[in-house]
Amino acid sequence: MSDRQHAIDYIELTVRDLEEAKCFFTAALGWSFNDYGPGYAGIVRGEGEMGGLAVGECTPPPASAPLVVLYSADLESSRARVQGAGGRIVKDIFEFPGGRRFRFADPSGNELAIWSQS
Repeated sequence: MSDRQHAIDYIELTVRDLEEAKCFFTAALGWSFNDYGPGYAGIVRGEGEMGGLAVGECTPPPASAPLVVLYSADLESSRARVQGAGGRIVKDIFEFPGGRRFRFADPSGNELAIWSQS
């Protein structure tokens, strides 16, 4: 069995407006994209893709929705970039066993988190 067997391989976020989402994630997180048409863009990571943005109907995420958690070596800088790009801080920086993190919502309402060890 390979190490990829049953590993999380790709995360897809539903967005209202593809161009708005691409601009937000480029400014906030430095992501780049492969465009696959008017309703889909792959999120580039290294030689492949780690996920995608798909245009669709956005509804508030349920409280039990999975939380995508990203890593940052500089949490305060990441928070400032998210806010500067138009993200809404849902839960400000807090400590948890193993580090610190914050939660934010993108312009389509998707909630993500960014964490750091320090």
